[in-house]
Amino acid sequence: MTTEKLSEIPKAYQAKQVEGKWYQYWLDKGYFVPKIDHSKKPFVIIMPPPNVTGELHVGHALTATMEDILTRWHRMKGDPTLWLPGVDHASIACQFVVQQQLAREGLDRQSLGREKFLDRVWEWVHQCRSTITQQHKRLGVSCDWDREVFTMDEGPAKAVRATFVNLYEKGLIYQGERITNWCPDCATVLSDLEVDHKDIQGNLYHIKYRLADKPDEFVIVATTRPETLLGDTAVAVNPEDSRYKELIGKKVIVPAVNREIPVIADEVVDISFGTGALKVTPGHDPVDFDLGQRHDLELINVMNLDATLNDNAGPYRGQERFACRKALLADLERDGLLVKVEPYMHSVGHCYRCSTMVEPLVTKQWFVEIDPLAKPAIDAVVDGRIQIIPQHFTKVYLNWMENIRDWCISRQLWWGHRIPVWYCKDCNQITVAQDDPTSCSHCNSGNIEQDFDVLDTWFSSGLWPHSTLGWPDDTEDFKYFYPTSVMETGYDILFFWVARMIMMGLENTGEIPFDKVYLHGLVRDESGDKMSKSKGNVMDPLVMLEQYGTDALRLALTVGNTPGNDMRLSPQKLEGSRNFANKLWNTSRFILGNLEGRVQEVGQPISVEDRWIRSRLNQVIVEVDQMLEGFMLGEALSKIHDFVWGEFCDWYIELAKIRLRDPERPSPLPILVDTLDTILRLLHPFMPFITEEIWQRLVEYLPEKERPDSIMISEYPIADEAVIDASAEREMESVVEIVRSIRNARAEAKVEPAKFIEALIVAQDTQFPVQNHTSAISNLARVRPLIIIGQSEKDDREEQAKVLVLRDVEVILPLAGMVDIEAEKMRLQKEIEGVQSQIARTEGKLQNEQFTSKAPAQVVERERTSLSENKDKLDRLQKQFEEFG
Repeated sequence: MTTEKLSEIPKAYQAKQVEGKWYQYWLDKGYFVPKIDHSKKPFVIIMPPPNVTGELHVGHALTATMEDILTRWHRMKGDPTLWLPGVDHASIACQFVVQQQLAREGLDRQSLGREKFLDRVWEWVHQCRSTITQQHKRLGVSCDWDREVFTMDEGPAKAVRATFVNLYEKGLIYQGERITNWCPDCATVLSDLEVDHKDIQGNLYHIKYRLADKPDEFVIVATTRPETLLGDTAVAVNPEDSRYKELIGKKVIVPAVNREIPVIADEVVDISFGTGALKVTPGHDPVDFDLGQRHDLELINVMNLDATLNDNAGPYRGQERFACRKALLADLERDGLLVKVEPYMHSVGHCYRCSTMVEPLVTKQWFVEIDPLAKPAIDAVVDGRIQIIPQHFTKVYLNWMENIRDWCISRQLWWGHRIPVWYCKDCNQITVAQDDPTSCSHCNSGNIEQDFDVLDTWFSSGLWPHSTLGWPDDTEDFKYFYPTSVMETGYDILFFWVARMIMMGLENTGEIPFDKVYLHGLVRDESGDKMSKSKGNVMDPLVMLEQYGTDALRLALTVGNTPGNDMRLSPQKLEGSRNFANKLWNTSRFILGNLEGRVQEVGQPISVEDRWIRSRLNQVIVEVDQMLEGFMLGEALSKIHDFVWGEFCDWYIELAKIRLRDPERPSPLPILVDTLDTILRLLHPFMPFITEEIWQRLVEYLPEKERPDSIMISEYPIADEAVIDASAEREMESVVEIVRSIRNARAEAKVEPAKFIEALIVAQDTQFPVQNHTSAISNLARVRPLIIIGQSEKDDREEQAKVLVLRDVEVILPLAGMVDIEAEKMRLQKEIEGVQSQIARTEGKLQNEQFTSKAPAQVVERERTSLSENKDKLDRLQKQFEEFG
């Protein structure tokens, strides 16, 4: 590049003009595409695929940022680095979105039919995929777009069928009738993980069940769902409950439908809940289902799939479930069978997608027998082959895996991977095959029909690390890039997804799918609340990108972010991040502006402040490397941020300005260039756009061997421990302490910023060469004259002066040079009298027993706090007054 004059460098960083330009440059250069090198171990991340349900939200922005930091860092370290992107078909979520679109047009999927409905879904998917890709690019993600995968692509679809057939042939996939979570609105079964449990205020209804042989006697049961009593097939009591021992084995009458059912004994019954007598409805409660299996009870389903009551409900058939509840309660009350109703707070399952209250129903579904898959997945974490970060989530993972239940994998939806099972209408056998069969595998009849259901979305997502790389085919990508390095995702889908990837990866490939699981937290608003549209606190990443720039958003999402913990995002944090970007830009603009025509000076000898900044920079490199290795990305960025702003910009740049004005002194330009180059490379994984823009302007001043075409393929800084200089650091720490202390004293005395004041530095008997830094201290602290004296010369110079006792020196600031002493004494005396008056008034209140006994406690406490604060203030004012003698 040609040398740029300072006037040609924009005064402010213009993110919009920079970001698109450099992203296209990186794409054109092919930097995101890794080269397979069998002599090196690759670094591999498979992107958690966003759902094709709309635009990216701030959680996606966090995921993208974390993964891009790791990817760019490893690429700069020289590792063959693959970050493979993709999107998920999100079966139920996507279908729900498209159904909502149809509803706005006055249509529904049933009126369209399956084929035309799927055409509409594909239209939406293509649109959504494009949007997600473009938004990811806006975030600066450096993933290999040539390898982008969709869970419904041919490759993943092949992997899904291969897995299903393999598990079926091993006897690990079976079909059976089980109690399931049914969403009447989405008209599909849900897994336990897809049910949101919400505490709601309901009622506990106490209902009489008459004894069959003694109609005048009865058992009282308590239930939160009275409409399900229509499907009761027993009343259960605890065998140790003395109240009911004589009733065990007898019959009672189910109200409303007058059906006789037995009283049974089972230890599962909680004696302390309700009346201690439990109505047993195997068709509508998971606990009752298991109890019914143990006691061989009849299973009666009283509900249709749309949550209306069926023929088994007798007089309530056709009624919606809650309308039935109301009608049934009225009938029970009429017949004297409703004893009482009491408020009861309880947890009720709701569909995670549409928030409809879930109905437990017995349905015929496909299941995976999970125990044989769970044990190897448990062992992989226990023996350390897979490390979960942060470590405390390991216990959470193991606890869930050790208590896991068989996985219901069928869904009554149209969008998704259709179950590869065909039913023969002639011999009633089933055919399970990877490729679509033309005939029954048992009788060769062509009269076969495929199962209408689709697989749970997490079935295909569980194959993601290996299906994206070509499995079940033995592709070059699969052989080189699998197992992957790290799975970075939110802790909220540890069970949904991570556990299933480990189980499926081990089952299909015999190897772990990744070495490490890095879990980040949720992004919350500035008050710590979860973001939601209903609360109006959602922060749109696209709006933030436009307003603050991509690098500022990435910075805000990273600083303060620790593994596994939620983080807060606020406009103030975004503004602070943008300010840092501007600080970096202005500092770089200053350095570049001073390099015009002075390139030959690079490489000259260095002074103590040069040795100090180089030493500090290399200390930072060591710490940042350790933090990145430990996945402490937020801590690493904070370390760089604090060094850049608090040491390089605030101190070294200011010291360099003094030297640049003095042609007799060694030029700071060599260190300015070297330090800025290193800072930019340290920051690049976190802030890719601004670092590339500055680096491209700086690169011509770097040594020839350090001039690659882009900062993203330059070498990530490696610490040179030979330049770590403890003595230089100590010396400069003292200079900084002196300047900062004088600045603080000036501020306390309200000295005008431009005014110079007198200062005496008492050099103690140490090795600190204060005389070498008089120019820096004088310029940065605005002191003139600056006089250095020995301990023996102090005499009475401390009278009417402010004395600062520091580590290596004492600083004496004559008050006459800082303030008008008489005027200041008068001001302080007036302020002291005012505070004394406030103290006396407050003490009078607090000594008044009528006030302390009758005033609200918080008011009394406020007065006590005020008294304490004013006494502290008085003490400080009196000390200031005493300084004037």
